Amino acid sequence: MGKPTHKAGIAFLALMLILSACSSPARTVPKPETLVTALPVRANEVHETFAKRNLMGHLEALQRVADESGGNRAAGTPGYEASARYVEEQLRAAGYNPVRQVFTYRDEDLEENRETFNILADTAGSADHTIVVGAHLDSVRRGPGINDNASGVATLIETARWIAETGVEPKNRVRFAFWGAEEVDLLGSQHYVDELSKSEISQTAVNINIDMAASPNGGRFVHDGDGSSFGDAGPAGSQGLESILLDYFSENSLPAEPTGFIGDSDYDAFFRAGIATGGLFAGDVGTKTSEQVQKFGGTLNQDHDPCYHRSCDNIENINQELLTEMGGAMGYATLAYAMTQM
Repeated sequence: MGKPTHKAGIAFLALMLILSACSSPARTVPKPETLVTALPVRANEVHETFAKRNLMGHLEALQRVADESGGNRAAGTPGYEASARYVEEQLRAAGYNPVRQVFTYRDEDLEENRETFNILADTAGSADHTIVVGAHLDSVRRGPGINDNASGVATLIETARWIAETGVEPKNRVRFAFWGAEEVDLLGSQHYVDELSKSEISQTAVNINIDMAASPNGGRFVHDGDGSSFGDAGPAGSQGLESILLDYFSENSLPAEPTGFIGDSDYDAFFRAGIATGGLFAGDVGTKTSEQVQKFGGTLNQDHDPCYHRSCDNIENINQELLTEMGGAMGYATLAYAMTQM
């Protein structure tokens, strides 16, 4: 997970989005109950399925990448390139055709321009209703980034593989996106949104983001799409994403808790472009409260992830049970949007 962004010109951007919306086709916003009825499987079946999938295997592979690459997988490094090759191999094995979306950014630490990329892979389905499911692939330079965010990457790989294996034909196109340079300043997802035309923005039904899925002292946090908890609702349709994720946890008797949109992950570019967004988060430097201990277990007054952005964010820094639960939720929500008639 990256640092919060505080960019100038937000008021101007908001005005431009309003003017743009006036000349762009209206985005279809499915109702939460429609998403649930579209699913060919029940939430408990998805949970059981993801408990058997190879989530930890992907984390072990990305740990090996970091070990062989100076201890990290940061943007612009050999570790990032090796991470990308691993993701691409996994996607190709499942029948996808991943492509790299290259962009250049300024590395202020090295005082030079550097090149990196996002990885994008699509299912079949209507491009008029595209579901962008994303997680950042890069780590910080201080560590291997296994919780932040190899854990999110693992859930995307397994969701992509699971959907391919089911043989279902998505009504709507799902675009799996592995973002580059998130830890620099959310650059990969911002580049992706910046490159969308007005028509492509209107055709993007929702962005589902996952960033840190297995915090060792974490919880099941879902972004507050309707604004009922934090007062800052996501764009129209975000409440549907929140609802479908909460449905998954409720149906599996797993307590969950809302978390606010504070501009600290890859949902931010979609949020500011007026695209429905939200997703899953297991916690970083926030300390666990007594109420959260009752909900999720864990240690009172300790950070959700004591190794956040540190060298100890390695394979030992993983809550495997939480990883399975978050992976299942990602799969459930992705399939719901893929199969909903819009």
